Amino acid sequence: MAGGRCPDEGPAPPGGPGGTEGTEWGRNVAQTTKRRLTGERPQQGATPDSLLALHAAGYRAVIERLGPGRLLDVGCGQGFESIGFVAPDRRVVGVDYSAEATETASARFGPGGLGVARMDALAMGLAGGRFESVCSSHLIEHFETPAEHVAEIARVLADDGAAFFLTPNEPADFENPFHVHLFGRAELADLLGQYFADVWLGGLDAVPHVKGDFAARRIRANKVLKLDVFDLRHRIPRSWYVAAYTRLLPVAYRLIARGDTGGTTGITAADWFVTDDIDDTTLVLFAVARRPRRRV
Repeated sequence: MAGGRCPDEGPAPPGGPGGTEGTEWGRNVAQTTKRRLTGERPQQGATPDSLLALHAAGYRAVIERLGPGRLLDVGCGQGFESIGFVAPDRRVVGVDYSAEATETASARFGPGGLGVARMDALAMGLAGGRFESVCSSHLIEHFETPAEHVAEIARVLADDGAAFFLTPNEPADFENPFHVHLFGRAELADLLGQYFADVWLGGLDAVPHVKGDFAARRIRANKVLKLDVFDLRHRIPRSWYVAAYTRLLPVAYRLIARGDTGGTTGITAADWFVTDDIDDTTLVLFAVARRPRRRV
């Protein structure tokens, strides 16, 4: 991950805000996006509709709970969801470790008001207590030391601010080598409670036919994984597994997610809802943390 630097909105892309399609820049970004589908982050047009809707629904749940002020979106990726935070009374900064992602986000959404910086989510180059809101969407599960991520979010959050965390619910998650630390409800509540004095923890769940979509794809994926009869993927170095996964995922999607992408399923963020009732089938944990504990 890269070190921090000051947010930079970047130059306007050819064609104006959002108007890059059909330009040389737009074609290059589209090719790069497809070529780099790895499973680490969703990609529009390649990731199944239900997964894209899951991420969009999480951002919608955060937006519904936001107030004015400065907002930080940690792990903003290419900025497709982050731009939705921008409002007349809200200044939004997105940070991500990927140079490719931040360059895309800056060029595509900087003119629309999204500030973008390349930073390490465990050591951001930002002043303490600077943001009234901080969003960490499907990021905490990517760290071997997630407490460092939570501590850093508590550090940059204002005393009267709110931090929002979304992460897969461990019993409902499917194998992904980029998910190195999955959380159940109790463990996530305990971790957040160490850094925030006020924590609400609920879930983000979907209507039955969407959960059925996830279940059907999981069944098809398990059939593929059974081909690894000696469980070699868990015996080889993790870096080898990640490398193989990133190369095979596009092929796997064509085999197990045919017809699930490009909006063909009709699944959208409207099929998701926030709930206080969590069980092993709840797909995502959603937490709102306030009153950061200041530590020396």
